[in-house]
Amino acid sequence: MLRPAAWASAPWTTGPWTPANWGAGARLVSSSITLGMDPVFGRLGSLEVRLATTKKELKQAQRLRFQVFYDEMSAIPNASSLIARRDMDEFDAICDHLLVLDHNAPRRPFRAAAPKVVGTYRLLRQEVADRNFGFYTAAEFEILKLTESNPHLRFLELGRSCVLKPYRNKRTVELLWQGIWSYVVQHRIDVMFGCASLEGTDPNRLALPLSFLHHHALSPEEWRVRALPERFVTMDRIPSAAVDAKAALHSLPPLIKGYLRLGASFGEGAVVDPQFGTTDVLVMLPVPSINPRYISHFGQSANRRAA
Repeated sequence: MLRPAAWASAPWTTGPWTPANWGAGARLVSSSITLGMDPVFGRLGSLEVRLATTKKELKQAQRLRFQVFYDEMSAIPNASSLIARRDMDEFDAICDHLLVLDHNAPRRPFRAAAPKVVGTYRLLRQEVADRNFGFYTAAEFEILKLTESNPHLRFLELGRSCVLKPYRNKRTVELLWQGIWSYVVQHRIDVMFGCASLEGTDPNRLALPLSFLHHHALSPEEWRVRALPERFVTMDRIPSAAVDAKAALHSLPPLIKGYLRLGASFGEGAVVDPQFGTTDVLVMLPVPSINPRYISHFGQSANRRAA
């Protein structure tokens, strides 16, 4: 189950607000590594959360993504990914890659001992996206309408999240969120967003979870992002009164349930992704909307690193 990194003394106002009245601050324009920031965000036992700093570490993250998305799930690799057995695209070169590494992973025969990448998240800051070719999410949702209408806010896209099966537990996921929160504090991010997926490409078979998100977790108007018109799939498939909330929550993937617990809301309309065999929804998480119950777990460490 996803659990968020949270903070002890948030530097943002948490009272009533809208995108239009939230003040701006200094913006960082270089990558985290070239800015000289510490890439290591925390450690718990043998597990460490950090940013990838080498091409080798990036390739390890891509191999993990291939193993989860293509071997374990139903994604269809293109020729280059299939040959390399790595999930990779053009966005990898401009993103920061958050890793969870196990320093006590079993050593492979005839290989030197080395930590193993067991979890990853891909992070794309708005200023980096703007200097290159935009956000990955923009191929499915009208995210640019929101970012362009709020130039005083700093947006962060989260994506390509996966954890190796034996490590899908509270400890690993909390480390990922500790890393995300440290990154948010370092770069003074205002809003996080990204695609989350329901397994399957038939929206009618996903009518219950899609309708639940539409009726009970739709983003407020100022944050509402629609799916692109040519890819729009309605989420309002069952009347609100007919939605069994308990059954709907049970049907949601752990990632989406975790975002809900954080305080996230969801965009209008879904998108079918035939390559990955999923139906995608847009997650919107402004920092002040994060559930206050999670405000003390990792924040002191994160804020010290950002100082």
